[in-house]
Amino acid sequence: MERRPFGPLGMVSALTLGGGGTGQVWGATTRDAAVATTREAVETGIDFLDVAPGYGNGEAERVVGQAFDGRLPVGVRISTKCRLNIVPAAEVLPTFEASLAASLERLRLERVDLFILHNQLVTDRESSAGVPGTPLSLFDAAVRPAFERLVEDGRVGAWGITGIGTPAAVIEVLRSSSPPAAVQCVTNLLDSPGSMQRFEGDPRPRDIITAAVAAGVGVMGIRAVQAGALTDAFDRDLPDDHADMRDYRRAAPFRVLAAELGVTPALLAHRYALTMPGASTVVLGVKNREELRECLAALAAGPLEADLLTRIDSLPR
Repeated sequence: MERRPFGPLGMVSALTLGGGGTGQVWGATTRDAAVATTREAVETGIDFLDVAPGYGNGEAERVVGQAFDGRLPVGVRISTKCRLNIVPAAEVLPTFEASLAASLERLRLERVDLFILHNQLVTDRESSAGVPGTPLSLFDAAVRPAFERLVEDGRVGAWGITGIGTPAAVIEVLRSSSPPAAVQCVTNLLDSPGSMQRFEGDPRPRDIITAAVAAGVGVMGIRAVQAGALTDAFDRDLPDDHADMRDYRRAAPFRVLAAELGVTPALLAHRYALTMPGASTVVLGVKNREELRECLAALAAGPLEADLLTRIDSLPR
C-alpha cells in the first residue's frame, strides 16, 4: 500500500476507507457486507478510516465498532465528525462533546485520531446573506477553541474541517496562525461538490488544495466519483434536476473514454483523483468488497500517464 505525507499527522495510506458506503449512503448494503469490507480494507494496508454520525444515522460507526470490537489494529487510525448549526458560542463545546461521546460509544473506542467539522464554513457577510454554514466569527470565537480543548483533554488527536464551504472562508482558516491538521477537499475531474454545494459561484477545490498544501495541512480527497456521477450508473434514484444527476450528464464524454480504454469509469475516476497533486489520501465511498477491490486496482495501476490526463482534462463537460 502506497503511503503519503499527511500534514502534521505523519504518513497515511493513499486510500482511506470512508463511511458513506458502509453507512449505506451510497446504495443498499448489509451490515455483514460492510463489516467484511472494513476488515478487508485494513488487511490490504488501508490504515485510515473516516466515518461520521451522519453516515446512516451512526451506521458507519457501528460497522467499525463491530468489525474491531474496540481494538483497532496497530497503526490504524480513525476520524469522525460533528455537524454544527449556528448556535450560541457557549453551546459549541457541549455540542461537540455530546456528539463525540455518542460516536465513541458506537465505535467502541475511547478516542479518535481526528475530529472534523462536518459542515461548511462561510464568511460573516455570506452568512448574513443567508448562505448556510458556520460563520468565521463563530469558528474563531468558539469552534477552534472547542476543538483545541478536546485535543488537550486527549479525547481527539487532532481536528479538521470540511473544505466545501465558500472558498474565501475555507482558505482564510487554512492560512490562519492555527490551521487544522486536515481538510477534506473535493478531488474529482469535474471539480464538483455536486449536491453538497450550498452557495453560488465556483467552488475552487484546487485552490483550496493548494492553500492546504502551502499551510502544511493534510488533504483528504473526497468525491472521487462525485457521488456516482463518474460511474456507469447511480445506485439510487435521483430526480432529473438533481445536482449529481446534472454532473452525470456532464460526464457522458468521460464514460465514452473509459469504454474506449476498456476500464470502468469508476476505476478511471479513482486513478484521476489519485494522480491529482496535493491529496494525501483519497477517501473511498465503497459499500462492498467488489467496489473496494476496484479502487485497489486503480491504485495498483499507478498515476495516469500525462497524455491520458490531458485527454481527460480536455473533455467537454
